[in-house]
Amino acid sequence: MGIRQEQIFWKYVHDAVTRHNDQIIRLSDDDREILLAPNKNKEFQLIRILQIDLDWGSQLQQDIERTAFRIDRLRAQTFKHPVQLLNIYLSPYPPVDDWEHRTERPHQEGKTTIKSVVIHKDNEQKMIDYLEALLGKRLPFLVDAEEADIGLLKKEAIFHSNKKANEERQLFRYGKPLFTFLFIGLQVGMFMLLEASGGSQNPQTLVDYGAKYNPLLADGEWWRLFTPIILHIGILHLLMNTLALLYIGGAVERMYGSVRFLLIYLFAGASGTLASFAFSPSISAGASGAIFGCFGALLYMGIAKPKLFFRTIGTNVIFIIVLNLLFGFAFPGVDNAGHLGGLAGGFLAALMVQLPKQKKWGLRLTGAVLALFFTGGLYLYGSLLINGL
Repeated sequence: MGIRQEQIFWKYVHDAVTRHNDQIIRLSDDDREILLAPNKNKEFQLIRILQIDLDWGSQLQQDIERTAFRIDRLRAQTFKHPVQLLNIYLSPYPPVDDWEHRTERPHQEGKTTIKSVVIHKDNEQKMIDYLEALLGKRLPFLVDAEEADIGLLKKEAIFHSNKKANEERQLFRYGKPLFTFLFIGLQVGMFMLLEASGGSQNPQTLVDYGAKYNPLLADGEWWRLFTPIILHIGILHLLMNTLALLYIGGAVERMYGSVRFLLIYLFAGASGTLASFAFSPSISAGASGAIFGCFGALLYMGIAKPKLFFRTIGTNVIFIIVLNLLFGFAFPGVDNAGHLGGLAGGFLAALMVQLPKQKKWGLRLTGAVLALFFTGGLYLYGSLLINGL
């Protein structure tokens, strides 16, 4: 492998990581192959750069096919959605046979599309110009790559990427699930109390202990916005919501911290109660609205940090939300209004409190105004229905 190709390799990686905040996904043991996740590129989700001595066109074709298979398998496990990959080969010389036709068209494997570019000593400037047009950014540093200190570029790029990766990991470890366990304890304790006082499925017992009951809520018993969160109707209802709270609530509390989680959980629970008040006359109880609010808080992360969201939890979160909503509409007796109200409330609460270390006061004010209109509108609509207006 020529020194020129190694210099171009590390100049590109260094600029991508330190200037454009691209993330290193994988670096091979011999430091000759790297997989990057571009920070701001709508066309390519991944960029692979490989230092290689290309002798034959068939060697190039085999590597493209092998890479496509490997990336599509990775996509199926994580990304789920289609992936566009830019494949950049750095070779001292081009293959000795006819090879250009192998890179003229993108290669397709499953839902993975690979666009390949070969840079060698005879087409270097032409391919750099082509990459600039393809990526939508200037790459003048590649022309002067011979002045690069390879060791220093490698050290700085890896350090910067590791620092960013640690910051991303810390986002999921900001707090401890203290209130998650507190609410689990409260709902288990209240379930035992309901069972001992007439049964958790007894309507009068539920109303006596604070379930959502529209006439009393309309009469000003405002605490019924929150008390339904810790009441459950039957052991199955309790078990399902306890497991959901343990995993989803715990994840949100670790991400947002305990104080933010408490605000999100309570506001989402109250929003779910208000939505049920507005659209359902039935007695209702359960932590489902607050738990859906946790999903709403995770969706806010998808707006605040979309790249990280879809690279980590995004696809699974969206799938679980859709699955739960479909389940709710498919079976009678499920308080879908409460679920949707909690989902919206959790999103608005997250918009108000924001992720740790975010201080976007304009967004917080927007969230507060929207939350006021949302909850006020639900209460007004529900009150009008009860009064027959």
